[in-house]
Amino acid sequence: MKYSMSLILPLTAAVMLASDSPDRRISESATVLSEIMHANDKGIPADVLDKSQCVGIVPNLKRAGFIVGAKYGKGVVVCRAQGGWSAPSTIRIEGGSIGLQIGAGETDVVFIVMNERGMNKLMQDKFTVGADVSAMAGPVGRSAEARTDAMMHAEILSYSRARGAFVGISLDGATMRPDNEDNSKLYGRAATQEEILRGRVKPPASADSLYTELNRYAPVKRSSNN
Repeated sequence: MKYSMSLILPLTAAVMLASDSPDRRISESATVLSEIMHANDKGIPADVLDKSQCVGIVPNLKRAGFIVGAKYGKGVVVCRAQGGWSAPSTIRIEGGSIGLQIGAGETDVVFIVMNERGMNKLMQDKFTVGADVSAMAGPVGRSAEARTDAMMHAEILSYSRARGAFVGISLDGATMRPDNEDNSKLYGRAATQEEILRGRVKPPASADSLYTELNRYAPVKRSSNN
């Protein structure tokens, strides 16, 4: 029996949407970041996070497929804004691959935007990793040489965690776009991703736990007039 992408993606998305909410997604993102950063030498290098412009987290990215593989996830992204981290914008990440991918599973995805050009891409309605912005698997642990090389050559560093293993991955071919419907639910009005990530929207109370983790490892440096 043959299964097409047109069947796999809607079914996968339907399972996710049944129990999803923007506030819950923010809370789960905070938990994912906390667990990864507490992984000692197996987590994201602290100086990578400290030098980031934006941080995106997609808890429980769905993977499903038989011959044709599909990926679908909903997450949040925040960027550095004047005075602190921006409010979180809800996003969708989608991507497929052709190959012998049998079965299904979940993985947590974290991506770190390292410079202003990468951040500007997030302001668009949709962009494709690898085509519109350069990306590479992020370094893990305490390797200074790997960190330096990664930060010099990529606009986005990406990671995944599945079955307890945390590794750098490539997101080439994945598309990202704002989840405008969920952003409207979260903020009570239509707000563009640029408005949110530029710090023009008041953060929801549900983001407090996420800011706690971000400020522990990547505090926003305030300028001094003294």
